[in-house]
Amino acid sequence: MKTLIIERPGSAVTRDAPRPSPRPHEVLIEVAACGICGTDVHIYRGEYLGTYPITPGHEFAGTVAAVGADVSRFRPGDRVAVEPNIACNNCPACLSNRQNFCESWKGVGVTLPGGMAEQVCVPENAVFGIGELPFSAGAFVEPLSCVVHGMQRLDPRPSDRLLIVGAGPIGNLLMKTAIAMGASSVTMVDRSEGRVALAAAEGGAVVKARFSVDELPADGYDAVIDATGVPALMERTTAWVRPGGRILLFGVPPAGSRISIDAFAVFRKGLALLSSYTSARNSLQAVSLLQSGRIDVTRLVSHELPLSGFAQGVELIEKGAQGVMKILLVPAR
Repeated sequence: MKTLIIERPGSAVTRDAPRPSPRPHEVLIEVAACGICGTDVHIYRGEYLGTYPITPGHEFAGTVAAVGADVSRFRPGDRVAVEPNIACNNCPACLSNRQNFCESWKGVGVTLPGGMAEQVCVPENAVFGIGELPFSAGAFVEPLSCVVHGMQRLDPRPSDRLLIVGAGPIGNLLMKTAIAMGASSVTMVDRSEGRVALAAAEGGAVVKARFSVDELPADGYDAVIDATGVPALMERTTAWVRPGGRILLFGVPPAGSRISIDAFAVFRKGLALLSSYTSARNSLQAVSLLQSGRIDVTRLVSHELPLSGFAQGVELIEKGAQGVMKILLVPAR
């Protein structure tokens, strides 16, 4: 089968490899679509997590090709997606219901072979059925589960005015989830006019578009979400949120980066400063939101590439190419 391998930082190749066979508690998945995530980019650049060599890809969906002898929930032909975070369920974090901070954490596509291959074996307890949901939408189960976790931490109220900095795929998922939770208005800001226009079209009357953070009013929002991970923007969130408001730092900053927050503003305004790390068993919620149509990701897919297009996809993402949103790799191409 064809598989993408990041041999070392900056070097990714497509190779022929033996098709894997599932162990007793594993499910063999024929991958139909796998998203390129910012984490994959960081692994490719040697900036964040990852072991080498590694087949990346943790945002994927496909069809069950075979099951191990002890698998009971799935059979060949089932349409599935994956929760890539594998917890030990026995460390202090797991036993405190904080599996996303498992001390023996393993990650499909990070420390274990991932979905940028024609087939991949995944533990049964990390697999979820998606019914008739298109595979391109199934590839959004993982990022949407992370968004759901972040929004649960932020806990927006039905009448809240939200500001989301960054209108990429994650920013759009945050916006759509905020609307589903009842936000009265969502302001999206991004330097890409195309991305802001798409967000406004997807959010309808609830969404307002801005092209520059310099246009944002001070104290104008009940809650502010940074979806960029850019330290300079993260630092400015305290200016835009109202007194008593909440800030969610959701975007992934570069490892080792530092931010300087106006400590007096946090004190004077009585702000709640939050962050969010991966998901906390939110995959079924994500599947439900996608199946119900309350969150539609159709227009968030801008490119579909073969496995050999991984480096091209990374370049498009890093350059912020015109029109680029979520890039899916389709192994069958």
